[in-house]
Amino acid sequence: MTTRLYYTDPLLHVFDARVVSCLEKGTQFEARLDQTAFYPTSGGQPFETGRLGAARVLDVLDADDGDVVHVIDARLPVGEAVRGAIDWARRFDHMQQHTGQHILSAAFDRRFGVRTTSFHLGAESATIDLAREVTAAEITQAEREANQVVWENRPVRVRFATEEDAARLPLRKEPVRTGLLRLVEVVEFDLSACGGTHVPQTGMIGIIAVAGWERFKGATRLTFVCGRRALDSHGRLRDTVTASTRALSVLAEELPAAIERMHADLKDAGRAARKLHEELAGFRARGLRQAAEAIGPHRGVLRAQPETDAALLKALASAIVSEPGFIAVLVGEGRPAPVVVARSSDVALDVGHWMKRVTADLGGRGGGRPELAQGGIDAPADNVLEYARRTLC
Repeated sequence: MTTRLYYTDPLLHVFDARVVSCLEKGTQFEARLDQTAFYPTSGGQPFETGRLGAARVLDVLDADDGDVVHVIDARLPVGEAVRGAIDWARRFDHMQQHTGQHILSAAFDRRFGVRTTSFHLGAESATIDLAREVTAAEITQAEREANQVVWENRPVRVRFATEEDAARLPLRKEPVRTGLLRLVEVVEFDLSACGGTHVPQTGMIGIIAVAGWERFKGATRLTFVCGRRALDSHGRLRDTVTASTRALSVLAEELPAAIERMHADLKDAGRAARKLHEELAGFRARGLRQAAEAIGPHRGVLRAQPETDAALLKALASAIVSEPGFIAVLVGEGRPAPVVVARSSDVALDVGHWMKRVTADLGGRGGGRPELAQGGIDAPADNVLEYARRTLC
């Protein structure tokens, strides 16, 4: 079984080992070593990257038999020594996030009795799922307590215990593994069974910052960043706020009120635009009705309307059929072309059914009610209008 060097020395990032096996798997190779500092994907923490000799480490797997399998891009000679080099920036980042998670989860558990049900470490942020919905005030309190532990620079210790010994200890949660357990302790704050990599002192985390939270399956999913990720996140937030305050000519603390005013102004502008659309549609409808053509016993306005969006097409068609005896088929620009079809209340025609028919025959998607339908048809406007003249009679 592979000796896992990261269990006892998470700061080790260069090591020597012997190649036990190296099997070809397609264009890649799976190597097993007598010992390794590479962490395999496990417990919500991603695998390490780096090099084994001249080979790049592409993935690291936790095998069922207890070995660590290194997926690499070149063959290693079996039985010979190889030097491994961990991507230290990635290792240290994962150590900061994972230790920060232990402390943040313990803060929620100790202060509010809220357990962490799962943990995921992503490329830019990490998440924990909490067992119930938590309030903004609770999140603030837990975040502050967690950072107090960070700034006290408490030792983070690792020790091993049997299942029987561990059962007598105040573990934050029940271990999922059996046999000899690896315990990670943040002194006088948290004790958990964990195989991941952690900083040896909490001060190395720097800061734990909650980036957001959402309701998830009746509980709470909380996003957080630690260390360099927190610094990067703060930089992005600072740049966004600075650009926004300059664009709106307000102070940072005035941004929420400014955005609310803009939102209200946008609503007012939308209502005014809709009113103008209706007025314009009514004016244009009168001219189009006067030039209507015969469609069976009815009068039809079948027109291409370039540079007219779907909303205006709908308003114009509705205005045309506001008087009795009319059918309107209006086609905009594009491919698929936006199409709106409408009929007056006294016309016995199901235009929703017709829209399904034309999309089936010419290609596209659409539907609607018996009096008004719209869709996108994959055909030129002239083809759509000719089809309408043949089928609406």
